[in-house]
Amino acid sequence: MDENCLAYGIEISDSDWEKTPASVKQLVEKMEQYIKESDKRFADLEAKYQELLEKINRTSKNSSSAPSSDPLNTEKQKQKNKSDKKRGGQPGHKGHSRHLYEVSECESVLEHHPETCNCCGEKLVGVDSNPYRHQIVEIPPINPIIVEHRLHQLECRNCGTLTRAKLPQDVATRGYGVRVVALVAVLSGLYRHSTRMVQSAMQDIFGITMCLGTVNKLKKEASDAIESAVWEAKTYVQNSPVVGADETSFSQGNVDGFNQKNRKAWLWVAVTPLVTFFQITLSRCTVTAKNLLGEKFGGILNSDRYASYNWVSLEQRQLCWAHLKREFIKISERTGVSHDIGNALVQQQEKLFELWHRIRDGTLSRDEFRQLVTPIRDAIKSSLQEAADYKISSQEKTPLAKTVRTCRQLLKVEPALWLFVTVEGVEPTNNAAERAIRPAVIWRRTSFGSQTQGGSNFVARMLTVVTTLKSQRRNVLEFMTQAVSAKRQSQPTPSLLPHVPVAVVAVKNAA
Repeated sequence: MDENCLAYGIEISDSDWEKTPASVKQLVEKMEQYIKESDKRFADLEAKYQELLEKINRTSKNSSSAPSSDPLNTEKQKQKNKSDKKRGGQPGHKGHSRHLYEVSECESVLEHHPETCNCCGEKLVGVDSNPYRHQIVEIPPINPIIVEHRLHQLECRNCGTLTRAKLPQDVATRGYGVRVVALVAVLSGLYRHSTRMVQSAMQDIFGITMCLGTVNKLKKEASDAIESAVWEAKTYVQNSPVVGADETSFSQGNVDGFNQKNRKAWLWVAVTPLVTFFQITLSRCTVTAKNLLGEKFGGILNSDRYASYNWVSLEQRQLCWAHLKREFIKISERTGVSHDIGNALVQQQEKLFELWHRIRDGTLSRDEFRQLVTPIRDAIKSSLQEAADYKISSQEKTPLAKTVRTCRQLLKVEPALWLFVTVEGVEPTNNAAERAIRPAVIWRRTSFGSQTQGGSNFVARMLTVVTTLKSQRRNVLEFMTQAVSAKRQSQPTPSLLPHVPVAVVAVKNAA
């Protein structure tokens, strides 16, 4: 008797099966083949359904999608219960009064003295040592300072040659001063205005008329002026003890012929507490990552699990737990075994972050933290191993197969999940790099990228300058003015590196 008949609950004795006509046996075999194919199609459809369901339910909590792309029915966007509290600051809230400028900064100080008492009308005398201060801040009418140089041409009485006077060496051949160049760069690089918007702002606010081509030329001059400072910042980042790295897609055209294959560009960022470096390349490969961090990178890398960073040893890596959290939530939202494993991973991740928040608040010592993390690490590794032990085919696309592959990948890099537990100064997430790259994403959306390699260089360099100076609380316009002025006078470019007090330098030299 055929084994497939038994598998489908059909009981036929061997003698009856032998007596069955060949035509019937052939029909049964065709039916069995049809059933097998139907089962396979059903399994494929079920896997496709789960895949589509996962896409529909994709949010910023279970994927790398931006919060702005979340559907309107997510929990975060549901209307909260209306509070009984009044709007504004609550009792006990530390208020913030208006900033008052120093008296030395005031154009004038007007003293107002009361003459008579509000109650009895008696004449008042005396001095108030602490008067109430009220300041009016105004912007004067802005008129550009225009200096005209007239280069006269005279004819030689001897030979008739016409000779025109030359500009002094300290006068720029370009018709705009260093502050104009710096302001154009800041409007574009800090405030992310388009070329046409920069043109309009210069006309409407400052009364300076320029064409679109001039705006681009001034941006290029500003970009060239800060080139050496940006490379110095790159060297500083590559030699830092802890660096956060991330990358996002960018668009670069082929107007200048440097992107003839119309390849997608990528914007990379390397972050330290006080200096941040950006670069735009036409590649997202390991070579580019090595160029970003330096081939001899000896610090600790905080990043996601992107393969281009795999050349850095696991002992030097801290993988981002924000990405892991989203992976765990994604697994928990699947059906069957994946659901149970995902829930277990999410629970352990929540315990871990509760402890980490206590570390940040100063309510838990580092030694206690290390001890409490040990069982959490064991539980997470056990759940990952449980999923990894399931046998799946290489082509299987079921939810369980996706879970198994993810857990196997995590097990390979498991030592890189816990560096923040033992090394102080290392964060469990890569949020610093993601926050740094966010303005670049907004710039990309509003400008649709760049059209030339020079435009990409301007974007990367200005992002480096702006992000670095903001972290050091330094003025961007002042720095850009100094950089452009230094470039025109062939002087050293001002540095983006944090200023080290003289006393600190003396102590280091003594050591």
